Amino acid sequence: MSVSLYVGKNLTEDGCVFLAGYGDEPSSHYFYLAEREENHPEAKMKVGVNSEAMFPGELIQIPRPEQTKRYITSRYSAWKGLPPPLENGGLNEAGVAAAAVWSPSRPELRKMTPEPQRGVNFSDISKIVMQKAGSARQAVEIAGELIEEFGYATYGGNSHMFADEEEGWIMIELAGGKGLWAARRLAEDEIRVSRPGYLERIPPDYQSRPDYMGADNLFSFAIEQGWYDPDSEREFNFGRVYQTDQQPEKPGKQIRSAGVARMESLLQERAPDLGLIDMIGAVRSPLITSVTSGYGKVACMADLEHDFLATIWMGSGPTLTSPFIPFPLGIQEIPIEYKKHRYLTRGESTRFIDPDFQGRESTPYAFRAFKRLYHLVAEHPEEFRAEVVDTLQAFEERAIMQLNDVKSMIRGLCNEKDFEQAKRPLTELNHKLAREGLEAAKKLADSIEIKTRLLYGISEPGEKGREDRLHATIDEKFYPWAEEEFRERGESKD
Repeated sequence: MSVSLYVGKNLTEDGCVFLAGYGDEPSSHYFYLAEREENHPEAKMKVGVNSEAMFPGELIQIPRPEQTKRYITSRYSAWKGLPPPLENGGLNEAGVAAAAVWSPSRPELRKMTPEPQRGVNFSDISKIVMQKAGSARQAVEIAGELIEEFGYATYGGNSHMFADEEEGWIMIELAGGKGLWAARRLAEDEIRVSRPGYLERIPPDYQSRPDYMGADNLFSFAIEQGWYDPDSEREFNFGRVYQTDQQPEKPGKQIRSAGVARMESLLQERAPDLGLIDMIGAVRSPLITSVTSGYGKVACMADLEHDFLATIWMGSGPTLTSPFIPFPLGIQEIPIEYKKHRYLTRGESTRFIDPDFQGRESTPYAFRAFKRLYHLVAEHPEEFRAEVVDTLQAFEERAIMQLNDVKSMIRGLCNEKDFEQAKRPLTELNHKLAREGLEAAKKLADSIEIKTRLLYGISEPGEKGREDRLHATIDEKFYPWAEEEFRERGESKD
């Protein structure tokens, strides 16, 4: 499903724009640094879904961008019928951030999806936007052009959030093979949480308004299907028309969850002083996270003198138990423990290890370490959760201070035009914090495992009550804690 959160620059303590969230995918996760590329004008790339997809399709070839931007992203190796590696978004050197989130189309639209379907999938959109976009608005334009020119390959509907240092955009891509999509600008004084992605009112003259974009047939198709009557309905509610059933007993039914609504309210209470620790805490909160979380990210977009200082904070694993590490765009490489490993990677169980990768496989895999810590906490959350969250937050607060110190030093070097020398401290700090965060998680897990064995014992599959404990972790016991801790952070800060 995934989650994304946007906070406009008028609501943050230092005037930056935040785009945060996490991804729900059942496979390996790793961080990837995509370098700039120059491709031949006739170079092609494979996009779409294959016959194993939820809605079967055929992969197609489309032109590869002739020039691409440098960007950092989180990759994963498997989703139904989508060729790996997959990307959910990230941050590029132009200061554009992206995130993809599930967004359900109404059942009638899903049934209209051609078989086989053809077009770009949600990961293709994220990747090409990161490669090309120079602004959040341009990101929507690129995504819309891809859908209109090549079609859209769906698994039932999806959405994207895009943001830069000035604004954000929420974009919904609908199932059905009809080229339907719509987008709305997110303002400087707006907070938006998507789980799932949703839109509300769309004005009839949306194509002539600077705050909206969408497919040409957005209104006409709904009218043809009888889902919208402009003569009797005062407004075009996108969510009711295209994303939910028109149920008489539930008119105008809202598709966003109660947890999402509550998180938006909690963030609003902290405005206009929302900071990085608040955003990491929101992504970590059980109000919107779950056991399926595979990685987390908080991108900070601000007006920087140098593009390579733009930074995305990422956690490799369930957000509840993953330390968030700063990844400035100027780093030279990803720490080896956070790169692709064999664990949970699609296809690795059927082949022997490549000797070229033995060195990397000899290192700890960050995703697996943070996943282990999650399993230990989830077994007995009342006992261990607070200890883990407090430790990770202390690590992140210290990392913020260290990053600020390094950036201050770099600005002095940049004044002397020594850009390459200025970038080295970013890589050194990133790798140092990555190792320290991993080591902290390993020590926490070792300590909690010892306590678990002594106090409770290690549970086995099928043991009575085990599943109930895991569900309680997400649905009941975490909710009051999440809200209380969020408020405490705000009170201590004031």
